[in-house]
Amino acid sequence: MNNFSYQLYSSRNFQPLSKTLKMLGELGYVQVEGYGALFEGIDDLATLKADLNANNLHMASGHISLESLENDVQSVLELTKTFSIEAIYCPHLVEEDRPTTSKGWRDFGARLQATSKPYTDAGLIFGWHNHDFEFVATDDGHIPMDLILDGGPDITWEADIAWIVRAGGDPFRYIEKYADRISAVHIKDIAKSGENEGEDGWADVGQGTVDWQGLMDALKSTSAKYFIMEHDNPNDATRFAKRSLEAAIKY
Repeated sequence: MNNFSYQLYSSRNFQPLSKTLKMLGELGYVQVEGYGALFEGIDDLATLKADLNANNLHMASGHISLESLENDVQSVLELTKTFSIEAIYCPHLVEEDRPTTSKGWRDFGARLQATSKPYTDAGLIFGWHNHDFEFVATDDGHIPMDLILDGGPDITWEADIAWIVRAGGDPFRYIEKYADRISAVHIKDIAKSGENEGEDGWADVGQGTVDWQGLMDALKSTSAKYFIMEHDNPNDATRFAKRSLEAAIKY
């Protein structure tokens, strides 16, 4: 038995969702992570919940947009109750809304801290999910990810390791530094240079260049609870899900 999860965003181009859920259940996944566009497109929550149950899947975590987290609190809380979601992560900030100074990033962390209150009061884990831009230093040399976590001292972090690597950061250093702040990890891989260009340079877990054996060993000393397979643009979601789970179980 494993507790690996699957970010459903990976299968957004492979509809219907019911087919993906059946595939994941058959492969042995027990958890999934939802995402904003999926939630916004759900017309029948009961049917989705039934599909999850039929395939022995639990939507343990979800990505919710900042706009929804701030402006639709009750709806988000109802969503978490419907699916028994345990952890929610704010997943992204569009470029035009990103701070350009260290103070701006620290203030953004404080904004997330304030946003988190009704959710943590309800017993949910609340965190930020990174991409690469949080690891590009500000003009005065500070790393936005550090500033976000400094400004929001009680929020957790869903660490997307491959994006740290793509930004030129050292994931091992951040794992050690924020061991008690990491509540979830996105497990995805990066293809060798020049390979998988049709998949935006990503790879199935264990088929690329990221040291996942070493990383999983390092993550054992953190507070990470959720380990979520993700591929931003696979050309075969079943292949990705199968090969990645087979690799991760060995770690």
